[in-house]
Amino acid sequence: MSRSSVAVVAASRTADYGGQRFVSLRIFNGHIHRLGLLALVEASVAVLALHAAISLRFAGFSATLGAFESSRGPIWPRALAIALVFVLALATLGLYQLRQRARFTGMFVRLLIAMALAQIALALLFYAVPALDVGRGVMGLTGALAFAGLALTRFMFYRTVDEDFFKRRVLVWGAGARAQAIGKRLRRRTDQRGFRIVGYVRAPGDGGDVPKGPLFRANTGLLRLALRSRIEEIVVAMDDRRGSFPTDELLECRLRGIQVTDLLTFLERESGRVSIELMHPSWLIFADGFRCDFLRLATKRVFDVAVSLGILVGAAPVALVTALAVYLEDRGPIFYRQWRTGQNGRPFRIIKFRSMRVNAEADGRAVWASTNDARVTRVGAWIRRLRIDELPQVLNVLLGQMSFVGPRPERPEFVAQLAERVPFYEERHFVKPGITGWAQVRYSYGASAKDAQEKLEYDLYYVKHHSLAFDLLVLLQTVEIVLFRIGSR
Repeated sequence: MSRSSVAVVAASRTADYGGQRFVSLRIFNGHIHRLGLLALVEASVAVLALHAAISLRFAGFSATLGAFESSRGPIWPRALAIALVFVLALATLGLYQLRQRARFTGMFVRLLIAMALAQIALALLFYAVPALDVGRGVMGLTGALAFAGLALTRFMFYRTVDEDFFKRRVLVWGAGARAQAIGKRLRRRTDQRGFRIVGYVRAPGDGGDVPKGPLFRANTGLLRLALRSRIEEIVVAMDDRRGSFPTDELLECRLRGIQVTDLLTFLERESGRVSIELMHPSWLIFADGFRCDFLRLATKRVFDVAVSLGILVGAAPVALVTALAVYLEDRGPIFYRQWRTGQNGRPFRIIKFRSMRVNAEADGRAVWASTNDARVTRVGAWIRRLRIDELPQVLNVLLGQMSFVGPRPERPEFVAQLAERVPFYEERHFVKPGITGWAQVRYSYGASAKDAQEKLEYDLYYVKHHSLAFDLLVLLQTVEIVLFRIGSR
């Protein structure tokens, strides 16, 4: 999130546009405002569900609450813990993604699984911290009431999330080939939940077909057009900036409080990826991000070690069963070691459970994995589908060769090929490769040069914006990927 996104913390904003008053809901300048509001409402639903459960479990509301607090202690820490666990469970199932494309039925299933995970997590929490326990009867009622309340909340959210009231009104300065990239890259309705294109203004030097949408003329000046159309953001998407860049007009609009954004920055913000086809090196040079300070490196290493140790201990039974199954199928090696390209291009040997037959590449040629790959064993098909084959990579993380979150490490043979065909491919090696990553949770399994370019755009977005909060977000969404078997091959 940009600094301007964090700076705007107001429940609503009223702008004066040439005598007209225009009110739009803005808590944060970007997608987070609806999701933050939704999380707050759903946390409140969990708190209300706990209070209602206590009332139903015992007789009388006010007297019951008083008696409960007298015997067990204050309700508010329990309510806070329950609300936090519920919200984290919803986030784990990907229910705080604005571009969630699942239908209401799919959302309902995710909500049901999230509530089950929350109940298990709370049972473990109450066992570890008995002072927070509310009792099995109260917790069961809380879960049922919360599920009903959250289902209703989600239904209302999906009915209103696409209303124009929530969207920024955007004017595009440009109506040529570059402006068409907005419609091509953000073509789905879920991609456009953060904004509405009010229209386009054709600029000198624009070529190609005019994008679909209203075409405006700025004969009376860009500022007057923006005020008349109640524009909140202007996206500069000219095909040719030489000698015709409207510096004075854009500056005038910016000083009047209208946000001015470059096309690449706009697409990056709205899609969660960096557009390689439109990108030029100077944009990377002057863009914010690419943190490499001591605090970031230290927090990332602590995060990597803590998560990897937790998984190593928690998944030990699964790992032992998997190792036995791999060995019994064909009496071959349990682990598979393969050279991969790490940070700054340094090679290392990755460790995985073997999921293909022995000598799968007998001729020595590196081959992309494919759908229904004949080289994959029966056990291998299951562990790849469930991502269990990735478990031994926590050893690579503990050795410092990988991070838990980062770009997927590719084989040196593929890296050499892709670096010649895909622009900026080497830049993904700025950070350590990861077991999971932003590209893995946003794009299906890649097994071609075209897929590699698509995933590179997400990798570069991660390299540019990586932070501890981002790593936690990816970790939570990885659980959804594993549960719904998205992208495994």
